[in-house]
Amino acid sequence: MSEELTRFAIERGLAMGAEYSEARIHRNVDEMAILRNGIPEPSIIMDVKGIGIRIICNGSMAFAATNSMTRDSIRDLVDRAVKRAKNASIILKKQIKFSDEKVSKKRWGVDEKKRLDDVDIPEFIKILKELDTLVKHGKKDVEFPNRLFFLKKMIEEKRYMNSDGANLESRVPRMQFYSILAAKYNGNNTTITIPSGYAQLGESGGYEVLDRFDIFNYVPKTADDMTDAIKAEKKPPEANLDVILGPDVSGLVSHESSGHPGEADRILGREAAQAGESYLKIGDVGKRIGGDEANVSDDPSLPGSMGYYLYDDEGIEARKRKLIDSGVISELLLNRETAMEMSTTSNASARTVEYDREPIIRMANTFIEPGDYSFEELIEDVKLGVYIKSFMEWNIDDKRLNQRYVGMQAYLIENGLLKDAIKDPVLEITTPRFWSSIDARGNDLSFTAATCGKGDPMQGAPVWTGGPHVRLRNVRIGSR
Repeated sequence: MSEELTRFAIERGLAMGAEYSEARIHRNVDEMAILRNGIPEPSIIMDVKGIGIRIICNGSMAFAATNSMTRDSIRDLVDRAVKRAKNASIILKKQIKFSDEKVSKKRWGVDEKKRLDDVDIPEFIKILKELDTLVKHGKKDVEFPNRLFFLKKMIEEKRYMNSDGANLESRVPRMQFYSILAAKYNGNNTTITIPSGYAQLGESGGYEVLDRFDIFNYVPKTADDMTDAIKAEKKPPEANLDVILGPDVSGLVSHESSGHPGEADRILGREAAQAGESYLKIGDVGKRIGGDEANVSDDPSLPGSMGYYLYDDEGIEARKRKLIDSGVISELLLNRETAMEMSTTSNASARTVEYDREPIIRMANTFIEPGDYSFEELIEDVKLGVYIKSFMEWNIDDKRLNQRYVGMQAYLIENGLLKDAIKDPVLEITTPRFWSSIDARGNDLSFTAATCGKGDPMQGAPVWTGGPHVRLRNVRIGSR
């Protein structure tokens, strides 16, 4: 990745009158194999590279990008961006400024025992065909007449520099798997996904990641487990009772009702027309939102994670962010612009997914912190309750205040024991009520990969959502 071109872009911006200038050469190489009912579909192969620049001139910011990697093209790009910023500054009500930060010069990345560059689509197809043979005949009288499998590799490379002196080069390889199955039982059709909830298996690393997925065991076992949900006919009791949520569900809640509303650009209103608003306000750091068992973090530095990075796309070193600490809003997700507005420093939350997308505030790996309870301890003193192991559907309002989750795999709990599978339990609850209802957390923290959508144009960022089993007391469960 050319240091000379990024330096040229920065110096050109400063020469044209910008008080701040940055440049990022960004390459994404994606290859995805698709198998439908044992037959390969056309593969998706993408190799995209270009340069994105941001400048601040007269307190006005401009972003521009091009895939023409020549000095002439970059010179024209910077000149146009500076001109736009100067023109916009005339009507600017408030100048944009960045927080003062420590700059770094480093090459970083993810180790690969076997480089993804050396793995091709035919090998992926072979693996998916073998996997298809393990589920195509169905499980426990449930047929899977239609099966769709996806296996994908992603390689992301960047060279980032700014006029404050940052100079970073990175390479992050990732792998991803997911599947969609049409299930048929007793004349009824159901669509399921493995993992559930249209999530993914995903990690950063080389081809060895596939071994950690263990898909030849994971997929058939999960399909087998989901037959309980597919066959279930019994409705849940519609009452206030105790609820235990599996890690897939608790992880989703941490992402949607803690991570998103904690994004400072959303709080300030920038995302209102794009992805929604927030129930939080800038001054809400220190506000109680739940009980002592509500503890949520976001950590980009988790090894092997889908949302892994050591430096964000403003050159700031990443660290763990404690979003909710014992029920109290502890930290918001900040970039340099919003940090300046709050008279603090950035916590490295600026991310972008391609060269022609500007860096915006994003989550990385958001999760409920684990506790001390085993699963057996969580259920043993539940007289009447519901265990929602996984979900099929969720909804949340623009402010991230009212939310609804429909269970996929779910079971009745009576007198501390798991009983029959139940059909479509619905947890509809406000964010403060959710975080106030948790009275115990399991010791079994686990993660699921996802693609988090935000921005306009849309940016689908790789993330992990995670959590342990959590127990909620005296909450309303309905059905549909």
